[in-house]
Amino acid sequence: MQLSEQEIIRRQSLEELAKLGINPYPAELFEVNTSAADIHEHYPNQKIDYKDISIAGRVMSRRVMGNASFAELQDETGRIQLYFRRDDICPGEDKTMYNTVFKKLLDIGDIIGVKGYVFTTQTGEISIHVTSFKFLTKALRPLPIVKETEDEQGNKILHDAFTDPEQRYRQRYVDLVVNPHVREAFIKRTQLVNSMREYLNKKGYLEVETPILQPLYGGAAAKPFKTHHNTLDMTLYMRIANELYLKRLIVGGFNGVYEFSKDFRNEGMSRFHNPEFTQVELYVAYKDYYWMMDLVEEMIEKVAIDLHGNTEVKVGENLIDFKRPWKRFTMYEAIEHFTELIFLKWMKLPCGTPARNCMCRLIRLWVREN
Repeated sequence: MQLSEQEIIRRQSLEELAKLGINPYPAELFEVNTSAADIHEHYPNQKIDYKDISIAGRVMSRRVMGNASFAELQDETGRIQLYFRRDDICPGEDKTMYNTVFKKLLDIGDIIGVKGYVFTTQTGEISIHVTSFKFLTKALRPLPIVKETEDEQGNKILHDAFTDPEQRYRQRYVDLVVNPHVREAFIKRTQLVNSMREYLNKKGYLEVETPILQPLYGGAAAKPFKTHHNTLDMTLYMRIANELYLKRLIVGGFNGVYEFSKDFRNEGMSRFHNPEFTQVELYVAYKDYYWMMDLVEEMIEKVAIDLHGNTEVKVGENLIDFKRPWKRFTMYEAIEHFTELIFLKWMKLPCGTPARNCMCRLIRLWVREN
């Protein structure tokens, strides 16, 4: 494997840590009793005493200044400044932990655990005065360095941002580290699933798991992934939908079942079309599609409120209101309403008539052009 200069230096640092008797990957407990967000929220009001804290996270920046230095720690909730003073880290004659370990062997991206107390610097920044620190994970690959400055108006300007879409999607873990705001999408997704699950459970519907490997795929029109079961010596397909097995449970006597399922379709892919995707399907006995429309409206309204506190959600420049009731259209009415193709009334003519065939050709032409 071809290593970069930075990767070689970090491996050399790893060897130096081992020579000092420091395990950079300790398999032991490090007790954490607070977080960056918790400190920023409560310390200004002095609601909590932060005299003996323990926090862990990734080192995102360092400013070495002789016998005292600053660093920035990032945990799951955000970032906070650390203040290191040599005589506090090394109270005795041995100054190795500060002079060698901190100043020379600690790199941006390393994960450390620190203990100390919270204070406010002369510039007014809430910080942790570190009394001891410990290596939890040595990072052998460098992170993309995203620098942040402010202009004269106080607006933040990012330099060397990790913005390449290809890299971000292929190295999502790096994206999460250097672009923490991306985590919000993961959090919202989990909250969305939990909200839907809570709604369906309260309705009394049973959450189930159905087979992913199926001898006959169905429930949709799509090309499946194919595999082979060695013991049974038979071809199996990864499901393209979970519909048929859920319907069998209704046949078996359950009144309502649902499943959050992983489905797979061996077709084209793009940012919006993934061969592996998650969907939820619900089947309930003795109901009709009017009832299902009511349920979907009620559930989506609840999800919007749970995630955003109200029914209005901003998507790009648009504000979407999920408050019930929603407008309802037939397929023809929807096309007429949103495209102003009034001539669609001709589509109600019997199939095969010259007028209908003409309208079909016009619609296909309009779709291609628009």
